[in-house]
Order: sequence, then structure tokens, then C-alpha cells
Amino acid sequence: MSPPCFMLAQIDVPDLERYRAEYATLVVPLIHKHGGEVLVASTEAEVLEGAWSGTWTVVLRFPSREQARAWYEDPAYASLKHARLTTLTRGGNLALVPGRDPIAQ
Repeated sequence: MSPPCFMLAQIDVPDLERYRAEYATLVVPLIHKHGGEVLVASTEAEVLEGAWSGTWTVVLRFPSREQARAWYEDPAYASLKHARLTTLTRGGNLALVPGRDPIAQ
């Protein structure tokens, strides 16, 4: 059994209302299509150490890395990803991180 996979994102969003209307509300059904769920979507990151590079923090959970990659590479996501990268944000960081499989401990 594959361990769950988390997508962590720090994104610099200059216009949150536009971002929500043109990206966030449209991407959530695609996340669900691939078995994912939104665990965190917030502007309220409290930085305890280091520098934070975004204004919007997101954590998604997928059942496996394969399902996370399938969402990210889904042709239905391509236009949303393009909008996020070119017009809705000023960049950011996205990473996939494997979770721990509690059954295999």
C-alpha cells in the first residue's frame, strides 16, 4: 500500500478574491477527482523560524504520490495551472512530500 502524499504550497497571491474566483473554486473538483482533499488553504501562516515566501499557504492530501502527480498532470488542470503561474500569482513554491504509512510502521 502506498503512503499518502502531501502537496505543500507557499504562493504569493496579489489579489486573493480574483485567485479564489478564477482558480481555487475551479481546482477543488479536480483535486477531489484524483482522491485529494484540501487540508489547509489560508493567509494566516504564523512564521516561527526562517522566511516565508508566500501570502497563501495550501496543504493537499492525496492517497498516493501517483494520484498527486495524476492531478498535477491532468490535461483538465493545464489551463488553471497556466493561469496560476502567469496571471494570478507572483510565483511560489510547490512540493510533494510522502506521508507516513501508519500500517507499515
